[in-house]
Amino acid sequence: MLTNKIDASFSEQDAKEVMDALALISSKLSFAVGLSPKDRKSITKIGRKSQTFTEEALDMAEGHPELMPSGISIEGARRDMDLFIALNPIVQKLSELYHLTEDTQTIAGSEAFAAARVAYNSAKIFGAGMGLDDVIKDLSLRFKKTRTSFKAEE
Repeated sequence: MLTNKIDASFSEQDAKEVMDALALISSKLSFAVGLSPKDRKSITKIGRKSQTFTEEALDMAEGHPELMPSGISIEGARRDMDLFIALNPIVQKLSELYHLTEDTQTIAGSEAFAAARVAYNSAKIFGAGMGLDDVIKDLSLRFKKTRTSFKAEE
């Protein structure tokens, strides 16, 4: 028996409103910068311990600016840290929404495909003489296995 984990519809108006909201979010994050996969792997990422270290080191640097090389902007580093902190709950919520949306899409597609396979198999078994031969043949192409022929080396 097919399980049905989701039974919902999503109107064109709902989709438009979500896309409009995403466009607003995108415009508010217009400063966002992308990373290549290589850069994403190589860049230093900070967690709780590194965040605490960074905040304490920046506090120390602000209290003793004479210790800092002239090319380092404590104000710029502080803005970076403030941005990191401000984006954290947004990243968490967007990640949650992304995973929920992706999982929902996956379930909906899986359930639709399962129902389609049942319909196809039923048509193969019970559809004889109903004028479905061409449709069944077209649908069967999805399951056609391609065989690769191997030539023996001479």
